[in-house]
Amino acid sequence: MDAKARNCLLQYREALEKDIKTSYIMDRMINDGVLTISEEEKVKNEPTQQQRAALLIKTILKKDNYSYISFYNALIHEGYKDLAALLHSGIPVISSSNGGKDSVGGITSHVKTVLCEGGVPQRPVVFVTRKKLVNAIRQNLFKLSDEPGWVVIYGMAGCGKSVLAAEAVRDHFFLDGCFPGGVHWVSVGKQDKAGLLMKLQNLCTRLDQDENFSQRPPLNIEEAKDRLRLLMLRKHPRSLLILDDIWDSWILKAFDNQCQILLTTRDKSVTDSVMGPKYIVAVESDLGKEKGLEILSLFVNMKKADLPEQAHSIIKECKGSPLVVSLIGALLRDFPNRWDYYLRQLQNKQFKRIRKSSFYDYEALDEAMSISVEMLREDIKDYYTDLSILQKDVKVPTKVLCILWDMETEEVEDILQEFVNKSLLFCDRNGKSFRYYLHDLQVDFLIEKNRNQLQDLHKKIVTQFQKHYQPHTLSPDQEDCMYWYNFLAYHMASASMHKELCALMFSLDWIKAKTELVGPAHLIHEFVEYRHILDEKDCAVCENFQEFLSLNGHLLGRQPFPNIVQLGLCEPETSEVYQQAKLQAKQEVDHGMLYLEWINKKNIKNLSRLVVRPHTDAVYHACFSEDGQRIASCGVDKTLQVFKAETGEKLLEIKAHEDEVLCCAFSTDDRFIATCSVDKKVKIWNSMTGGLVHVYDEHSEQVNCCHFTNNSHYLLLATASSDCFLKLWDLNQKECRNTMFGHTNSVNHCRFSPDDKLLASCSADGTLKLWNMDSCLKVADCRGHLSWVHCVMFSPDGSSFLTSSDDQTIRLWETKKVCKNSAIVLKQEIDVVFQENEVMVLAVDNIKRLQLINGKTGQIDYLIEAQVSCCCLSPHLQYIAFGGEDGAVEILELLNNRIFQSRIGHKKTVRHIQFTDDGKTLISSSDDSSIQVWNWQSEEYVFLQAHQETVKDFKLLKNSKLLSWSFDGTVKIWSIITGRIEKDFVCHQDTVLSCDISPDATKFSSTSADKTAKIWSFELLSPLHELRGHKGCVRCSVFSVDSTLLATGDDNGEIRIWNVSNGELLHLCAPILVEEGAATHGGWVTDLCFSPDSKMLVSAGGYLKAITSPGTPFHPSVSLHAANTYVTKSWNGCSRSHKKREHHAMLKKAGQIQQEEELPARELA
Repeated sequence: MDAKARNCLLQYREALEKDIKTSYIMDRMINDGVLTISEEEKVKNEPTQQQRAALLIKTILKKDNYSYISFYNALIHEGYKDLAALLHSGIPVISSSNGGKDSVGGITSHVKTVLCEGGVPQRPVVFVTRKKLVNAIRQNLFKLSDEPGWVVIYGMAGCGKSVLAAEAVRDHFFLDGCFPGGVHWVSVGKQDKAGLLMKLQNLCTRLDQDENFSQRPPLNIEEAKDRLRLLMLRKHPRSLLILDDIWDSWILKAFDNQCQILLTTRDKSVTDSVMGPKYIVAVESDLGKEKGLEILSLFVNMKKADLPEQAHSIIKECKGSPLVVSLIGALLRDFPNRWDYYLRQLQNKQFKRIRKSSFYDYEALDEAMSISVEMLREDIKDYYTDLSILQKDVKVPTKVLCILWDMETEEVEDILQEFVNKSLLFCDRNGKSFRYYLHDLQVDFLIEKNRNQLQDLHKKIVTQFQKHYQPHTLSPDQEDCMYWYNFLAYHMASASMHKELCALMFSLDWIKAKTELVGPAHLIHEFVEYRHILDEKDCAVCENFQEFLSLNGHLLGRQPFPNIVQLGLCEPETSEVYQQAKLQAKQEVDHGMLYLEWINKKNIKNLSRLVVRPHTDAVYHACFSEDGQRIASCGVDKTLQVFKAETGEKLLEIKAHEDEVLCCAFSTDDRFIATCSVDKKVKIWNSMTGGLVHVYDEHSEQVNCCHFTNNSHYLLLATASSDCFLKLWDLNQKECRNTMFGHTNSVNHCRFSPDDKLLASCSADGTLKLWNMDSCLKVADCRGHLSWVHCVMFSPDGSSFLTSSDDQTIRLWETKKVCKNSAIVLKQEIDVVFQENEVMVLAVDNIKRLQLINGKTGQIDYLIEAQVSCCCLSPHLQYIAFGGEDGAVEILELLNNRIFQSRIGHKKTVRHIQFTDDGKTLISSSDDSSIQVWNWQSEEYVFLQAHQETVKDFKLLKNSKLLSWSFDGTVKIWSIITGRIEKDFVCHQDTVLSCDISPDATKFSSTSADKTAKIWSFELLSPLHELRGHKGCVRCSVFSVDSTLLATGDDNGEIRIWNVSNGELLHLCAPILVEEGAATHGGWVTDLCFSPDSKMLVSAGGYLKAITSPGTPFHPSVSLHAANTYVTKSWNGCSRSHKKREHHAMLKKAGQIQQEEELPARELA
């Protein structure tokens, strides 16, 4: 039951319980099928009348809307009209979809019989529901169920009034509850008295089939009126009379006899002459695009999705009229190959060519519209012709028509009200004033009918304007000023008043007045629109004014409004704008104004063609529509703006998201715009109306990029998010079509290849990936950039693509070569053991296999496939150990390649693992912030638990000690025997990224994402020295062999060498800009190592760098491409933030390091 009905019943519950007797009321409700026999028995078993009433109402409250209606009707029938009146306001709107058990859409056999006997037309062969209007009609008919009156459905020709009237009574519960006496339909139309008499005679005969009242038909209208009154009162009480297509008020007098009447008309004033309550239902001619397409699809027996492209254009040209859509649909059913032909007829306004449909009374579409005009009084027909100059979708103030017709406001309003009453014009009341407008079809009809008079009609309104106003004297407080500012130039151009138009458009006064009120975009549009006329006067002057507006539009459209004379003085001295501005300036200087004259204007060049300021904050993205006519933009102010590319005129302003909008994109067919935001949502908008089409909210982090496929026949949208996922969306589905995962950090950008066969994505993890769109599988993993990859773009033919990165490089890749390359890529999980003359490398590849590689011979042994997160070799190469994503640690015996021991001790992914020197103990750290010390031979273990965040790494010390550092900013020293903390150093305010232990074992260093490094003594809890100066995360540090020097490297490629004893900076190896020479590092410095004599320092990053010291200072001596070097590349949470783009803010996020990925470094730039 509707909340409104329920509340009404609860409100008057006490009054109902006191007064009603339930037995007869329950009988009627049982007959209506809303109350069961068992429910009746329960009520009857109550001891008192009031208790029985209370239980009945309690039972009704648990039921649906039909129970309420049945109870309401029972109260009326049983004489409780005063109580029924209390419930009237709560009567719910019922829907046909909830009909009886034996019904389809509420249409039972009883309904079919009643409507057939009453002459109600059947549904059209092609029918679509308009529930809102049908419910509005029923709601008003409810009000007539116990008293005579009129419900009036009115609207312009072809809006579907008759179909709606018939549909309103096509429901079992509605008829049975409100009009059990039946329904009687009379199609009236335009009639003289003889025709009306015949209609009345036929109706009386139908109502008196057994001839109880008379054996002959009535001889005149008065007799027919009396006969009808008696028949309706005595033989057909509580029945509904439907009068379809009423044109004249005098016709209604014949039916004004205390009946319940529903009528359809184009003139809502027809009921002014009759008595009784009247309820109006206005029907606007606006089906909507989807309903229109549904009608066409039903006519031609096709699915909506399969309709040709012309169908959308036809619906647009039909202006939402059900009649026009149905006429075209019926014609296409007979001639299915004429889509282009009928579209042309509509576009060319050839209404006579759109011929009769079998179910409509008029021979052609123009006749259906012109019949209403012919019914106007002769003295006002010319005034309606004057409306031919109005534009579509423009609401005209009364004052404009007062100027046009030289009349007082009251006289004009009286004339216009006659047009409104006959559905020839529509009125919108805005406060105290009235604004009038025509339907698009009416505008088309008037233009076509009065084509030869249009120029004179436009000239008439311009002449009348000039008679009353001077253009620049219009005041914003005048009711009609906006109309003249917007349409005066249009009327002048349409009237071929070229001289007057040029004088208006080349006036600085007009530009000042108009831009202050409506902004510059409309003026720029007019210069473009009427360029062919303005160039006749002087094309250079036209160019001057248009350029002035285009380049200063962003200033002219904002408050406080700039001084337009001063702006004009900034123009070149040869410009007409400058000449007018200088003339005005000289006049105003005499009155105390001050103006500046620029002396270096010849040196100033502005290459911009248009400058607009659509947003109130930073703009993140802007894009062209495919046809180049529109621009969409988005940014920090959370809005999507759409404006004309030629003029900057704003077309749409949409409050698109709840947070910053990061990207927007037009679909290939320009029908849609996609937006994505920091609020984690992706939205699809209708690019013409601004209507919201879809909301997708399956991403769990901000969505950085969105991009449509290039094929308009099958639109897909790709989105890239900071949650590391790419998602594909089919606009015909409500949920994500595919999710592609593989990136380990924020996905920054994505693009489809020109043929839509591939999707490229790039990420803050430093990689670019290609995905096959048929299988949605990854076909290429491109590694090489040393930092965030921000953008990827395909070449026009798709044979290559570009990537750009924070590592200062742009890389060009060959698509075919990248896709064909199936080489195995080693990941970061690696361990190396040097033993005598052998070098053994243990690594994990990209297909999850453990590889044991002989560093000298290159021989590879594939050991096992597992979800490996870290691995290590035992000192004597007898065993390998590896940690998994499930927290497990396993030991594999190399001799027979089998799992020897395993233990699940950690709760999260194991990040680091290492054997002790004797190989008997295995130490591991995990994302769960713990360190496990496991004697795998005795199966004893100890957990080191004190870090508050993930352990970054650890190092073994002498005497069974261990040093660990963490994201929580601390360094701790443990006993691996007892598991106790021996020292706890609070080192940094952010993540500790690395530590190194001095060779003399007296000191250690720590580096951090807070851009500092520190030197500590194992004996003191405060640092010996704090080393400041780095501008990026300090990622690594190393002591020299003699413990006198410390080298540190950061994410900006800078290396600093410090004196350990006093913390003094000795040498700075800063990155060299590309313009000055080769960069020190292409991105981060990830590792450092001193030579045994401390005279050479080797650094790893994008290159291996050897920095030598023949004396001082250190300087780079050799640069090696590190084809076999692995560099720390990325971390979770360190994605570029669109909210704060400052580099330091991004680097500070390094403190959220969750996972590192080691990538092969190749410099291709």
